[in-house]
Amino acid sequence: MTGRRVPVLVGVGIATRREEDYTKALEPLDLMIEATRAAGADCGKPELLREVGRIAVPRGRWRYRNPSGAIAAAIGAGGAETVLSTVGVLQQSLIARACEDIADGRIDSAIVAGADAGFRILRAKIAGKFAVERAQEDDPDILLEPAEELRHEAEVAAGMQMPVGLYALADSARRAALRRGIEAHREHLGEMYARFSAIAANNPDAWIRDQKSPREISEPGPRNPMQAFPYTRLHCSTWNVDQAAALLLCSEDRADALGIEPARRVYPVVSVESNHMVALSARKDPGRCIGAEVAAEALFRESGISPEQIDLFELYSCFPVAVECFAEAARVPKGRDLTITGGMPFAGGPYNNYFFQATAKAAELLRAGGGKTTLLSCVSGIMTKQAFALWSAEPPTRGFARLDVTADVAARSEQVEVAIDFAGEGKVVGSTVVHARGLDPVAVLLIDTSPGRRALIKCEQPEVIRSLETDEWAGRTVKAAGGLLVA
Repeated sequence: MTGRRVPVLVGVGIATRREEDYTKALEPLDLMIEATRAAGADCGKPELLREVGRIAVPRGRWRYRNPSGAIAAAIGAGGAETVLSTVGVLQQSLIARACEDIADGRIDSAIVAGADAGFRILRAKIAGKFAVERAQEDDPDILLEPAEELRHEAEVAAGMQMPVGLYALADSARRAALRRGIEAHREHLGEMYARFSAIAANNPDAWIRDQKSPREISEPGPRNPMQAFPYTRLHCSTWNVDQAAALLLCSEDRADALGIEPARRVYPVVSVESNHMVALSARKDPGRCIGAEVAAEALFRESGISPEQIDLFELYSCFPVAVECFAEAARVPKGRDLTITGGMPFAGGPYNNYFFQATAKAAELLRAGGGKTTLLSCVSGIMTKQAFALWSAEPPTRGFARLDVTADVAARSEQVEVAIDFAGEGKVVGSTVVHARGLDPVAVLLIDTSPGRRALIKCEQPEVIRSLETDEWAGRTVKAAGGLLVA
């Protein structure tokens, strides 16, 4: 960086809607435009929107081909480079790339925005209709996509299309490694997420603000059904929300030239990411996140600060095992809060956009004097890719650093072969029971079949399902034929 090309976050915008009549609800693109305009107003110099050099958006549950282009047209930013990333690209990558390019002088300013309108989709479905979106015919200047598939073909064959089952498998493996009993673990998760609920109750932007008790969270019921044991709905990201966020970044010299108040500025310090992709079932230790550990080590080494010196933490909370793996990797001091928003189950988890909501909240708290530093974690896939971002209320002494630890993570990761339709014996590594709506529960077990080999097997026997939700199966030797458990 030369001169004052320090990247700085100068504007944040959040848009939330809860319209019962889906025909009156804003579609996702309009939510993004509203959040973007709010970010311009927030910095005090909305004219900055017209000169942004880049607009980047991660794909949500919508069909727009170039939402960045539509945002550019709406705010008069005709010269902006347009970027769209697909699912499987870390949300933090869009922020880090913008900061890096500002620091290197390739652009002076950027907008990173995203939205999902899951509540609109839900209300339309309840009405027996479809939530229509306006069509777009143009393409973005840049399309970012992951290099590989996020799921192993054996996971798909075992019916594990939804993330919750795979995360629950990882949770089971981690719990067993900690030698924590099943009931003790359920109580632990309930208490952890009850604290998240309490934080959300005081967050005006949270989707669910009525505080839940540990028992309300952990015990299944008609309004809180089991999803994949031990995860109930309140352990999972609440994605039927209409939420958007936008982040407005520029160089500090541009902020100075525009007269943006120093009190509005929040500084990116370090961004670290790993894009090494290994499917969950193929990881030698599925209850551990090597990428998060390597990324955290690099962040603390680069920043020169310790976990104890970080004031606020926001750990990606799609499912509890992600929170715990990232807390362990970041060495979060005992007793510290792990979220500033209330987490994705309660603050709301708009599909492929929550990280921007959390970053916006971090900026608000740092500006308000809630702390001097915030550490956020980011996930893509089934804890497939990992990132950490450190933000500060004060300019970093070393400037902004973007680190890619993909190669280091690959060198430290061990991968095993996963069989399909396995027949033979194996030792249970982890297990879950998937409770899909309208279908009978199905048990799924991850087993080691021999050194370096593994398989996923299923079972629909009621007595096995009951036992898996009460008894410890990790370490047991089981038999399978054709990918099914043999009693």
